[in-house]
Amino acid sequence: MYRVLTCLTLEHDWRLVVLGGVICLLASAVAISLFHRARAAEGRSREVWIGLDAAVGGCGIWATHFVAMLAYDPGIEAGYNIPITLLSLVLAVAILAVGLAVATLNERWWTVAAGGAIVGAGVAAMHYTGMLGLELPARIVWSPGIVAAFVFGSLFGALALIVAARGERFGLTAAATGLLTIAIVSHHFTAMGAVTLVPDPTIVPDGLTVSPRVLSFMTAVAAFAILGLSLVASILDRRAKTELHKQKVVLDTALENMSQGLCMFDADGRIMLFNERYSEIMGRNRVPLQGRLLIDVLQDLHSVGEWDGDPEEFCNALIAEARAGHSATRIVSRNERAIRVVDQPMKGGGWVATFEDITEWQQAQEQISHMARHDALTNLPNRTLFREQLEKASRLAKRSDQLAVLCLDLDHFKEINDTLGHPIGDALLREVARRLGECVTEHDTVARLGGDEFAIVQFCSNCEPSVVSSLASAVVERIAAPYEIGGHQLVIGVSIGISLAPEDGKDPDELLQKADLALYRAKADGRGTYRFFETGMDARAQARRLLERDLRLALQRDEFEVYYQPIRDVVGDRVVAFEALVRWNHSLRGLIAPNNFIPVAEETGLIVPLGEIVLRKACAEAVRWPADIAVAVNLSPVQFKNPSLLSSVKAALAASGLSPDRLELEITESVLLQNSEATLAVLHELRGFGVRISLDDFGTGYSSLSYLRSFPFDKIKIDRSFVTDLATREDSMAIVRAVTGLGKSLGIVTTAEGVETDTQFDLLRQEGCTQAQGYLFSPPRPAAEVAKMLHRVPERSVA
Repeated sequence: MYRVLTCLTLEHDWRLVVLGGVICLLASAVAISLFHRARAAEGRSREVWIGLDAAVGGCGIWATHFVAMLAYDPGIEAGYNIPITLLSLVLAVAILAVGLAVATLNERWWTVAAGGAIVGAGVAAMHYTGMLGLELPARIVWSPGIVAAFVFGSLFGALALIVAARGERFGLTAAATGLLTIAIVSHHFTAMGAVTLVPDPTIVPDGLTVSPRVLSFMTAVAAFAILGLSLVASILDRRAKTELHKQKVVLDTALENMSQGLCMFDADGRIMLFNERYSEIMGRNRVPLQGRLLIDVLQDLHSVGEWDGDPEEFCNALIAEARAGHSATRIVSRNERAIRVVDQPMKGGGWVATFEDITEWQQAQEQISHMARHDALTNLPNRTLFREQLEKASRLAKRSDQLAVLCLDLDHFKEINDTLGHPIGDALLREVARRLGECVTEHDTVARLGGDEFAIVQFCSNCEPSVVSSLASAVVERIAAPYEIGGHQLVIGVSIGISLAPEDGKDPDELLQKADLALYRAKADGRGTYRFFETGMDARAQARRLLERDLRLALQRDEFEVYYQPIRDVVGDRVVAFEALVRWNHSLRGLIAPNNFIPVAEETGLIVPLGEIVLRKACAEAVRWPADIAVAVNLSPVQFKNPSLLSSVKAALAASGLSPDRLELEITESVLLQNSEATLAVLHELRGFGVRISLDDFGTGYSSLSYLRSFPFDKIKIDRSFVTDLATREDSMAIVRAVTGLGKSLGIVTTAEGVETDTQFDLLRQEGCTQAQGYLFSPPRPAAEVAKMLHRVPERSVA
């Protein structure tokens, strides 16, 4: 140490020593600043910053060395070998680049320390290579002990980069700059203290030497290079800071305008960054957050009752998940709001958490889910939820439990909906739903399956089988009670089909199907009642499906024939018209009566094409008859719902050439109940075209007299139920007398249906009935026999 101090005080020019120190300090400060930039950059950008840092640091070390060498006075004339001097500069830059590259590989302190040690080794390599370039008539003798002290230069270099890697705060940067300056300067002067010059006149410098004056110039150039590079680095650093500031402003703006809260934590759970929205959502406006450990924040909140749970356990779990690289999503409740928290791990530890208030979204999802599983009109479960409840009840049902499925269909609802409008119909459905809810218990489920169809799942534990019947009876009675809706008193009924589990099956679809079959039977038995599923219903349903299939095929194959039954004038005792009646000549079953397939045709809508076929054939046949003979064709209520009815009638008349006044269209009172105004408009248009309109089955409906006043019917047909008991029941005789008297008063022809005996015919003649029709005159016969029926004299006997 004494030799080093002697060398520094007696053999150096202090002015140049101070200059070298200033150059070294400046170069070290720039090198540390560029080291920070290199660590913050990635990829190609990091390589550029490392290269620039190595150039500045290498030139600074080299300039420091040779300024100090100029300050050194060996007592004899000296020169410097140019190639070796330049090689020392290249070595300084290259080794420094390697050290900096190692130090920026990762965040581990020992990697940074290794890079700093390499930088220190680069200082030593540059110094001793530069000393090899010193040429003077003397031998250089080194002190091994002092030379070995270069290890301290590497140590100071390692410490400098470790301190610099801890952050960019001024104190840390200043300390790192000082340590790096000490690493360079201390190594130079320690190494110079290890030198002893032994004069040797035999040593002659070669021609490639440079004088101290030229070296001064080269050193000045190096110093200016340092200053220039420092200026470039400063400009780049300023630009980088400006860009970073802009990015920070953009980031801050984005953070503060996010709808989500955001908070960034380091590997220890310390809050590094957060936005205002995070404080608002989590209710932490009054708690200091920046730079604090999450566990400390939670413990503060826990102490005032604003946090439930164990803060330490919670934070340890979060840190463990982040270190494992696992992202996590959870939903927490804060101030009666639902908050979705997503934790996303970062490289090197730590995590970013986003906080989103999903209260409204959850409510919307619940609303959507409710709408998807409930009927919008009645708020009852819909078919989807009903099936889920039925499946659940089936799974939970024990052997002693009773599970019943009730399928309900409202009777006469359609007529009310069509005549009074959908608002009244909707109000009626809501009231029905309310009444059904009053009939069941909390264990039962009431659902609206669609239209006027409802269903009930009855779940009863350890109860009597009669409970199902009691429920069905109560529903029938409750639904049948009058309704006061929109100023109208309404009366409807309900038909119910019932299936039981496990007797009728366990599968929900099977139970629904069998309850539906029982419902069909309840309707067939007169409506307003309930029926349990019976085994034979499957066979009847299958037969009906086969009939429907055959009916569709029959329309394609034209298997339908039109038969004709004569209508005779009572006074003149002659045929004045024929009623067209359809018959189905099945390819396998033979002739099928209308009452076996007409109901199916009406239910399936096949009555529309079937009715058009009958109308066309009847018109085509009637045009061949005498001009005073008319043809009567029945129209189903379903046909009146078809908007093409008018065009079909006109097309049939036009195609056949039949005069419209020879065509009679027979309708029942149920047609008029559907939509009286629209129906009457169609009837008026048909009559205006010349077609005659007959009211069939008169007296069996609801409002016959009012319709006789609202529309000028050409004919009234007295239902066969009154004619059959004409000779035996006084009330039937009174009804016939009243109808014929009404016809005479209104100028309407009256026709009695189902006349089978001479007694009935004589009584009808006495009461003034205009026309008669029945088996007394002839059963319905094919078109080929119409001519015979026109000329045949009736035998007055039952056919």
